[in-house]
Amino acid sequence: MLSGVTSTALPPIAPVRASRRIHPAWGVAAVTFLALVGAAAFRAVPGVLIDPLRDEFGWSVSTISAAVAVNMALYGLTAPFAAALMEKFGIRRVVICALLLVALGSGLTVFMTASWQLVLLWGVLVGLGAGSMALSLVATVTGRWFVARRGLVSGVLTAGGAAGQLVFLPLVAWIDGTWGWRAASLGTTAAALAVVPLVAWLLRDRPRDVGAVPYGGTAADDVDPVRSGAARTAVQGLVAASRSRVFWLLAGGFFICGLSTNGLVQPHFIPAAHDHGMPVTTAAGLLAVVGVFDIAGTIFSGWLTDRVDPRMLLLAYYGLRGASLFLLPALFGPDLHASMVVFIVFYGLDWVATVPPTLALCRENFGSRAPVVFGWVFASHQIGSAFAAFGGGVIRDVTGSYDLAWVLAGGLCLAAALMSVSITRAIPPPAAVPSTLPSEPQTAAADQAHG
Repeated sequence: MLSGVTSTALPPIAPVRASRRIHPAWGVAAVTFLALVGAAAFRAVPGVLIDPLRDEFGWSVSTISAAVAVNMALYGLTAPFAAALMEKFGIRRVVICALLLVALGSGLTVFMTASWQLVLLWGVLVGLGAGSMALSLVATVTGRWFVARRGLVSGVLTAGGAAGQLVFLPLVAWIDGTWGWRAASLGTTAAALAVVPLVAWLLRDRPRDVGAVPYGGTAADDVDPVRSGAARTAVQGLVAASRSRVFWLLAGGFFICGLSTNGLVQPHFIPAAHDHGMPVTTAAGLLAVVGVFDIAGTIFSGWLTDRVDPRMLLLAYYGLRGASLFLLPALFGPDLHASMVVFIVFYGLDWVATVPPTLALCRENFGSRAPVVFGWVFASHQIGSAFAAFGGGVIRDVTGSYDLAWVLAGGLCLAAALMSVSITRAIPPPAAVPSTLPSEPQTAAADQAHG
């Protein structure tokens, strides 16, 4: 009798417990991670293929760097408008269109014969597509699906996008050495396309779409989307945020962040190492190691952001990065030494560790508008990347070396450290939640505390 009661009582309970074990927000975060990695695949190509394109077409480093600069600038300038488009049309539609645009631009490069085509495909198409899945996607997903663990999740997603650009490098270098640069471009096209079915199947726009609430929150945290035009929302976000000193400090710091990572190290480290006699595959492998440690560093930074003053984190990240860049010119050589490995490991840990604390300060000061405002902060990151991508090529063509570029970037990183620590964090006053984007840090902090 007892055994019969047990057998009939347990089956209804077990499935309910199992179905609630994993919150759907984690599934959305996983698919977003894969989308960011897929889009990042093509962004691994330029650094490896600068020398092959020079050999085949006779283009200068400055010419190729110009295409990379256009890519990075559009990658950043698209972000705030992409965040607004996600509010209006949904995350899934925007991400699918972006992946298809990246695949189109990547695939068509195999037919190019002139440098303007390189700018159009690498620069414009891939820049627009990748920019639509930039860090504004991270801000939107974490803002909609998470209340608890936002810092950690933003760190994981940011690491996926950044590390994907670097982890693919050895594979791209090997494919280029075996079958040529065209095969490498087609391979990255396939990587972007492979993610499209997963996004269409699993990615959802809001917790309410699956009958859930944001992780660690309530139904009140699943706010209604902004229904105004995407361009209007993006521009209004910039105008309102520009009244705040915090915005300019964050944007200035992120300009230097992009300059010292995506703009300088990512496209120019491999050619610089090759100038000193290091094989391309070895240099590409070193950048892949940067990508591996970037994952650990950014996730750890997200964890720290939930516990430590984000200004202090940015002070440490930028300051140490600047010091390491001063040392880099002396580390290059034909052989791989332990000192270069130490630099690579550190730079990996620090690569985009700046994102979680920057995003946290953005949320604190701009409330529900943070994804759009952060899109503009990220735009400054990519403008800095574009500046360094082109400027690094010019310095190499004019001086015959990248040494000056590394030293200038190191000095700017020290300036970014001072800018970050000067951000004021006010104690929020006991006031009602503001209904519009705050223009002063004190009001924004109230939005954060009471929202």
